[in-house]
Amino acid sequence: MDEPPPPVGLCHCNAIRQGARQVTQFYDRHLAAVGLRTSQYSMLVGLRRLGPIAINAFADAMAMDRTTMGRALKPLERDGLLAIGPGPNGRTRALHLTEAGHRRIAEAEPLWRVAQAGFEARYGAEAACDLRAALARVVRRV
Repeated sequence: MDEPPPPVGLCHCNAIRQGARQVTQFYDRHLAAVGLRTSQYSMLVGLRRLGPIAINAFADAMAMDRTTMGRALKPLERDGLLAIGPGPNGRTRALHLTEAGHRRIAEAEPLWRVAQAGFEARYGAEAACDLRAALARVVRRV
């Protein structure tokens, strides 16, 4: 006899995905005024922090697969927020943030701060820090 499937409410992956969707939508609403989604803002800020970097290395740093990274970069490149050019060794392609990208981050950062404070107000600042730490462990271990 086949066992019934476990209740979806017990699935860790489902719970994480549901939470991620809700949090993403919350931040996206705040960043919409500057024409960015949370994922795009995170990529721009990550690129600002890491400087010119090979696409594969950036995908690894952002915990994304190369194909997903490539699709996510297209609108940012199209909008002139980042540029893709030859890497230092000439065999790889490297990303760098453009001046327009720096300006868009400057426009978005105050909105992100409002979203961050709003999330902490709803969820609790300490709980938010604990959640972020737990998710960082997931990224490192899975």
